[in-house]
Amino acid sequence: MKSNKRNLFLIEIVGLLLGLLWLSPFYLMLVNAFKTKKEIFMSVLSFPEALATENFVRAFDDLDFVNSLVNSLIISVCSIAVIVIFSSMAGYALARNKSKLSSALLLVFVAAMLIPFQSVMIPLVSLFGSANMLNQAGLIFMYLGFGCSLSIFLYHGAMTGISKSLDEAAIVDGANKFQVFWFIIFPLLKPISVTVAILNVIWIWNDYLLPSLILGESSATIPLKMFFFFGQYTKQWHLALAGLTLAIIPVIIGYFFAQKQIIKGVAEGAVK
Repeated sequence: MKSNKRNLFLIEIVGLLLGLLWLSPFYLMLVNAFKTKKEIFMSVLSFPEALATENFVRAFDDLDFVNSLVNSLIISVCSIAVIVIFSSMAGYALARNKSKLSSALLLVFVAAMLIPFQSVMIPLVSLFGSANMLNQAGLIFMYLGFGCSLSIFLYHGAMTGISKSLDEAAIVDGANKFQVFWFIIFPLLKPISVTVAILNVIWIWNDYLLPSLILGESSATIPLKMFFFFGQYTKQWHLALAGLTLAIIPVIIGYFFAQKQIIKGVAEGAVK
């Protein structure tokens, strides 16, 4: 009994230390967001002498925060929607049609995950530029292309756990292929859809490189606007950290309202 209590105590201590280590970046961000530039260079770990709330006012104005937030939300929500819908359809089609062609297509999607974005960056931008698609719609289309490979792979794996007899029963009742997928199969894919959405929204919300090649200043996202705090000769860390704090707030609010669905979806996906 004593050894079990000792082991449990050690596990709790290790867990506490790991938790503090995980929270340390947030501490540094919040503490230094309320400091002046001089205070940051004097001591990064100490508390601010006085709360420099003007950092947030300047960061809010310089980021054009409301416009940048709206652009980020539009791009993220639309990208996740098209990735989930089209990837689930593709995963369903590849899983239900057992043939050499479907196996080859799945292999192509899996192999596409190994292609780095940097290798296709210049020809992709040139191609979309010639088609006048260097805008938000073109960026969403690109995110669909880059995000569907892993998503289709995940949906295809999830489809193997859903019996084909459900499709046959629905077809006997008069449903067509689309109705079978949308009303029968897609609701059963909710756990993996939540997983796919989480994986992609983290990437899309924080992405800088692709929007920097596609979007203009008027349609810039929050990560793209954050770049303007880092000049050639100086780095405005006090404003950048205040801007990062502002950028995290919508994510925290979104998680607060969707935490039950996120936790439930991830847990069910892990069990399956």
